[in-house]
Amino acid sequence: MKAYVTGTLLAAILIAPAVAKNIDLSTVPDRNTIQLTIYNAEDLTLVRETRRLTFKKGANPLQFSWANTLIDPTSVEIRFPKDADKLELLDTTYPHDKPQMLYWSIESAMDGEATVEITYFTSGLTWSADYVCITDPDEARMDITGYVRVFNNSGEEYEKAQVRLVVGTINLVEKIAELAQRRYGLAVDKLDEAKAKGLRASAAREMMDLAGSAVMAPAGAPAQPKEIQKESLGEYFIYTVEGTETIPNGWSKRMRSFEGDDVPFKIQYRFRPAEYGNQMVRMFLLKNDTESKLGTTPLPDGIVRVYRDNGKDGLGFRGQQPIKYVPIGEDIELNLGPDPEVIHEWVPVKTWRDNFWFKVDGFDVYHSLGGQVKIEVNDTVAGWEDHTRYVERIRNYRAQPIEVEIRRTFGGHTVFVSGLSPTLHDFHTVQLTASCPPGQKTELPYHIRALQGYLAKQQNVTLVAGN
Repeated sequence: MKAYVTGTLLAAILIAPAVAKNIDLSTVPDRNTIQLTIYNAEDLTLVRETRRLTFKKGANPLQFSWANTLIDPTSVEIRFPKDADKLELLDTTYPHDKPQMLYWSIESAMDGEATVEITYFTSGLTWSADYVCITDPDEARMDITGYVRVFNNSGEEYEKAQVRLVVGTINLVEKIAELAQRRYGLAVDKLDEAKAKGLRASAAREMMDLAGSAVMAPAGAPAQPKEIQKESLGEYFIYTVEGTETIPNGWSKRMRSFEGDDVPFKIQYRFRPAEYGNQMVRMFLLKNDTESKLGTTPLPDGIVRVYRDNGKDGLGFRGQQPIKYVPIGEDIELNLGPDPEVIHEWVPVKTWRDNFWFKVDGFDVYHSLGGQVKIEVNDTVAGWEDHTRYVERIRNYRAQPIEVEIRRTFGGHTVFVSGLSPTLHDFHTVQLTASCPPGQKTELPYHIRALQGYLAKQQNVTLVAGN
């Protein structure tokens, strides 16, 4: 993408305006600053750049082109941040024979240099987050380092750019990439143009303010170790990479976003078939809060990789998983999968059926033990109870005690009889918790009464203390 002025010199345009369209094009000076605000929820980036231009009194034509890039033509704007009282944009023209170009006509009340600011939306710039967690050998504490990686597939080279990464959700009627593929000129369809301008206006009000909330880094700023500053603005969080970055087209760059040392976490073994399948998995549980030495900003979507320090200058890979956006104060749950040193079994111990109720003469229902009436062979069974005694058996072959949580879901009308202090996760799911000593077998027994037929009055689980 390049911007041009018509004429080998602006002075030549002022002296001979009638023949200016026949004068060769020459480029304007390079960018002084450039800022990229990348909205990862959509394929959308707000680009904000400044340049120093020389103006002469009167009309100054300026050409701007974006060939082979994904710039949204309807979003291109020019401003004069320090000389708005001396410079005025008269009109913007889209030549019909050059779909990726526009002309600005700028009226100047002065002779001399001025800074212009050009902003536009583009696509093809994205970023992703990843996190590296390293525990100590005893798995009591962990260090967490967060990274962000910026990808540039926009068709444009961005040199010495200030990079800002936005965490949040943006609702757009159309994608910027689709708008960039359209042809805009003097004969542009009025309905499409109005729709595009409406889209730009709805997004720009908020996004231009966000981009303007930070001062752009000066050109030629000295290199220094990168840090990422965070700030809250409404429903968004902005990660601003310290200094400037050069991101060539087709390249990506990885930068550190935060470090958390000695982050406390809890290990729990879970059996939740609805979430993790029919297996017990090992979980690392922590929280995105200040007590955990995190919690200054939300954590964006990303990949978490967990390692264990083996105490011999080496690392053992424990697993990885994607995480969704984690607000401040929310839990982070890392599933490391099954642990071969912890064996879980669900063992049925005994089953039987009793408490029969019958339909006599096809009408009245009687309890088989009630003695109200003699039950005949041809009478129909109307209700009964199915009984099963189960044991949740956990063998812990680790050197440390473990905490276990088990969830079981039961359909129909079920009575859960246990002396284990169970709780209800929901109306048909029972939750058990236990601490299992190292090198031992732990058994959690309970009795299930499933009420059938006439006896089933509801669809839920009832907890009853007992054996």
